[in-house]
This record gives sequence, structure tokens and C-alpha cells, in this order.
Amino acid sequence: MSQVQRHPLAAQAAEVLLSHIRAGRWALGHKLPGETTLAAQLGVGRSTLREAIRELSGRGVLESRQGAGVFVTALDVTEDWDTVLRRADIVTVIEARIAIETEAAALAASRRTPADLRALWRTLSARAEAGATAERLVDADTDFHRTVVTAAHNDILTQLFDAFVPRLRRAMVEMLRIRPVADARADNRAHEELVEAIRARDATAAATASRAHLTALAAAFVD
Repeated sequence: MSQVQRHPLAAQAAEVLLSHIRAGRWALGHKLPGETTLAAQLGVGRSTLREAIRELSGRGVLESRQGAGVFVTALDVTEDWDTVLRRADIVTVIEARIAIETEAAALAASRRTPADLRALWRTLSARAEAGATAERLVDADTDFHRTVVTAAHNDILTQLFDAFVPRLRRAMVEMLRIRPVADARADNRAHEELVEAIRARDATAAATASRAHLTALAAAFVD
């Protein structure tokens, strides 16, 4: 095992440990060697090793379990959403939306309440009446899709949607300015079909409608 060569030792020890986890030396859920053994392998003192473990525990990679030892809980450090999304291209983000919203639409069909249906019809109507400006249409469309996700009654899906969609707004607005919706009636009808499927509690139809719409959106950015 590589040993730490430079200071600060704890930070270096943490990076060496992380590099070995990334390389597969310890699998997910695997218990690390004992403190004395691991410190010797890294060439640091036990107090330095403990600090390195605390650092990686704070980053979600390791977990110290009282009386059991230290275990691998992730194979890499998770980056924050802003960093990830800044690097992602628009089509990649829409593909992630497909995964999120298709499942959300299916769940909404199973779990929607009368209040959810009222909100869906209200946001659908607002979307149809948003007017010709790209900004207003994008914002109304986002509000509608968020209402679908909210109707799934899954807070994690809602938070994922809220993380992804703001990154798309500018690109969506710019695309609509260059290439306005060719058939507004057909576009509105596609959204109506999604609401109808949710109203009918048809999870398969809801997922299909959501996927078809978002797949067409992704294709528009490629063309």
C-alpha cells in the first residue's frame, strides 16, 4: 500500500485511503483493517489516521460503528448537484428528467388525490394560456411538470426535479426563441393525455405519455 509522503498528514492519509477505495481495495460494506495495521500501512500515527477517517466519514465514504470497526459506505465522494449539473450537457439532464418524471407520472397515477387533480388541471390550463413569449411558456411548463412530480407524493423525486430543472431554463428559453413549438395544439394535447392517464389511474399510460414527451424534447436539442 502507498504511504503518505507529504503534510498535512491527515489530509494526505484521507486521500490515500480514498484512492485505494476507488481502486477497489475495499469493497462497499467492507470493514477496514484495524487501526494499528492501517496506520502502519499508511505510515502515519493512529491519531492522524483517526482524523483521516473522520474526514472521510464526513464526506460519506466511511462509517465508524461503535465496537465493530470502520466500514466503507461509498466508493467515492459524492459531488454536489451544482457541480455535476454545470458539467452536464442539456440532453444528459433531460435524460435524467425522463428517469425521474416517468416514474413520478406512474406513481402519480396511483397516488393522486382530488387536490392533485385540481392542481394538474389548473397548471395545464395556465400552460395553454401562457402566451407566445418563451420565458412564460417555459415557466408555465415547468410548473405543470412539477405538479405531476408532486402528485407522486415522493419528496426525493420532487427534490431531484427541483435540482435539475432550473439548469434547463435558459437553454429551453433559447431553443424556443429559435424554434417555436410547431404545433401548439398537439403539444397541449400531449400534456392533456398525461393528465387524463393520471386521472384514470393508468400508471402505464402516464409513464408512456411522460416518456414520449420528454424524449421528443431531448431530440429537439439534438436536431
